[in-house]
Amino acid sequence: MSLTGTTFLYTLIVLSVLAVVLPLTLWSRLRGPRIARAAARVLMVLFAQGTAVALVFVLVNNQNSLYDNWADLLGTGNHVQQAANLGADGTGGISLKRLPKVKQHFTDASGPGMKGVRVTQLKGRVSGVNAEVYVWLPPQYGAPAYRHRTFPVVELLSGYPGSAKAWFGSLHAVRQLEPLMRTGRVAPFILVAPRMNLLAGVDTGCANITGTVNADTWLSVDVPKMVTDNFRARSGPAGWAAAGYSAGGHCATKLAVAHPDRYRAAVSMSGYNDPIGERNSLAAETPALRRANNPYVLLREARTPPPIALYQSGQPGDGYEAATGLAQIAKAPTTVHVVYIPKSAGGHNMKLWVPQVVPAFRWLTEEMGLLHGRAGATPHARSTGGSRPAELASGTASRAGAVRRR
Repeated sequence: MSLTGTTFLYTLIVLSVLAVVLPLTLWSRLRGPRIARAAARVLMVLFAQGTAVALVFVLVNNQNSLYDNWADLLGTGNHVQQAANLGADGTGGISLKRLPKVKQHFTDASGPGMKGVRVTQLKGRVSGVNAEVYVWLPPQYGAPAYRHRTFPVVELLSGYPGSAKAWFGSLHAVRQLEPLMRTGRVAPFILVAPRMNLLAGVDTGCANITGTVNADTWLSVDVPKMVTDNFRARSGPAGWAAAGYSAGGHCATKLAVAHPDRYRAAVSMSGYNDPIGERNSLAAETPALRRANNPYVLLREARTPPPIALYQSGQPGDGYEAATGLAQIAKAPTTVHVVYIPKSAGGHNMKLWVPQVVPAFRWLTEEMGLLHGRAGATPHARSTGGSRPAELASGTASRAGAVRRR
């Protein structure tokens, strides 16, 4: 029985009702020795409490898309087959253009908000990760007038713990964005949501850690190659962006800063810079890993400011300081758009992030030069960090410029 399925939810509802009815009808009718009656009553109380706790957990889990299945909940899931040393750029010296095309079989995804979403099980040839990837195609994709067009892509990253379905279910991305794509107010993006929770009980921090996990390569190499091999998706940084909330926001920013040759823009909602912001992050285990996977450090120490645009939203004490920190050190052509969210808007949860989806995608549409079908031009830049701290660029940025804050 699926953890997030309606069958399990309805079963818990029935059991919760039964747990209330049983003591009401049997409490005073119990017969037998006093100890036996006491034991029966204790069992009924425990049954009522257990079903109530389970029902509340399932409702919260479904609302916030925390755990996708029983393996995630119980900490038994492992999606890493191998984690070789792939070097600073996360490719291991492999020429990605020479790799054979990745042909995937897709099926219809199930669950709330998943209408039109397809899913496939991807075996990452470079990263060694084997996990699911969800893909949604914009309404123009199948239109005859667009049959020769390629489409920009946004990689949607969940928090920790979090399900790859969260953007479609809890954040209602398709429901919010599809009407705007039809009318041209938001660019027709392909939405791609890869699994983020790759190891049991820990957040990978989107890091490449030899012998443990190559999460960075999974997200920035294997998933993009699969998408461009199977769909009319734009290749190169001009057509790619990453967006995430909480730990996923940290990851989106880090991917764009570390790999400007793969991403043009990133959206972070309530994210952070230092991986220690997530206590279960593997990237926070040592000072060296923290520096190697801290977008603030990567941006500050980049020899040449990367040609990327960053959208950073947050509340005081929850993302805002990290956003302003990036804005203060960014130099052209890097731009940082800081969005202040007042404390009155709510806490660190889906209700806070749902209304931010549309503004973020409107910003992406404009920042990536996609209004009226115009493609944004992105200068060439190399991947500069994100794996081992010894390979980080050092020194201050060599080019001066203006930081844009709106």
